[in-house]
Amino acid sequence: MLKGIPPIISPELIKALMEMGHGDEIVLADGNFPAASHSTRLINGYGHGVEEFLSAILKLFPLDTYVKCPVALMDTVEGDVKNPAIWEIYEGLLKKMSDFPVQIEKIERKQFYERSKDAYAIIATSEPLPYANIILKKGVL
Repeated sequence: MLKGIPPIISPELIKALMEMGHGDEIVLADGNFPAASHSTRLINGYGHGVEEFLSAILKLFPLDTYVKCPVALMDTVEGDVKNPAIWEIYEGLLKKMSDFPVQIEKIERKQFYERSKDAYAIIATSEPLPYANIILKKGVL
């Protein structure tokens, strides 16, 4: 254990966060996301939800200020709920924990999957809520 590091941040996750450079992305994936087949660097986050990881990571992780949208969500599919409740929670956390107004983009499901394949790492969680997937782009200090 280390002082100031949230206990949900495992040694494997802290290593990945520290290795990431400016512009690298990390995916926080819900329980339905095909994380294992979309990543070469899979981090076990089972037993926890995406919101818990987002809150802990934002304490340590600078978001990219050089892009319009340093955060991306998987957009809903036609016929599903348009604005899942989890998105409002994410917006609140980002507003509270970021040093600047964060714009969030929504990416079509298959495009989100493809972008995830290029991410530095994917955290596979046990999040049961649909459309809880989120991508964070790392900035500089």
